[in-house]
Amino acid sequence: MEFAYSLVQLANGTTSIRSLAEGETFHPVIGPVAEAEALYVRQLRLPERLTASTDDEWVLWDVGLGSAANVTTALRHLAGIPKRICIVSFDHTLEPLRFARDHAQELGYPLGFETAFGALLEHHQCEFIHDRLSVRWQAEVADFPSLIQSAAPLPAPHAIFYDAYSPARNPAMWTLPLFQRLFDRLDPERPCAMATYSRATLLRTTLLRAGFCVGAGEATGEKEETTLASNALSLIPRPLGSDWLGRALRSTSAEPLESAVYRQAPLSEGTRAALLGHPQFRQD
Repeated sequence: MEFAYSLVQLANGTTSIRSLAEGETFHPVIGPVAEAEALYVRQLRLPERLTASTDDEWVLWDVGLGSAANVTTALRHLAGIPKRICIVSFDHTLEPLRFARDHAQELGYPLGFETAFGALLEHHQCEFIHDRLSVRWQAEVADFPSLIQSAAPLPAPHAIFYDAYSPARNPAMWTLPLFQRLFDRLDPERPCAMATYSRATLLRTTLLRAGFCVGAGEATGEKEETTLASNALSLIPRPLGSDWLGRALRSTSAEPLESAVYRQAPLSEGTRAALLGHPQFRQD
């Protein structure tokens, strides 16, 4: 498969990357760094949670590595914390990372991480010290839906960046079986929060069916609302409540995807019953 990318200037003057094959611009409205700060760093309270952690190593899953804007932005915000972090990035190709390294000056966010990018490209792993932060970073170059369903050993995360193309463009990344398996891979004794850019009813229903607690996430500039999910309700500042549940029960596009075929459908009787019985709504 041939991958081709170009630099693009956004309306606010920020430089980003466009995938010519997909016809998609990465972080297309507010830019890579601002989006990563709003959607992941602040919303997941990364500095506060890492500082408070008593675990030997704090684990971050980065689903959709792309050009690594999300990870490098997070590392800059975590640099002064004397802890150990393990980052596991997932993507089916490292070509956006290569393009970002080769255009570090224009993009800005890869600067200072060129050596790490090179090691990921060559060896799929690297270790380095970033100010006071000890970093272990690995890249899993594979089909994520297949990998997550496999027996591949992966450390249970404390936080997850979920940055895949939309369900309409990439339905395989948004199915109920995938999120059920992802939830099963969490450590019940390790609170984990996951953020994603979508606020779609279909996505939120899927996460609830998979076992997550789900809440409304903060605006990013591009989106007036995003989504936050967790295995611990205490990590959800604004849990979805009865108002959202009522809208979901009436929605014509709420039933989770069972397979990698995109479609829109109202809730099935089984999903309606599962939502009504979810502990999050029994507490509302």
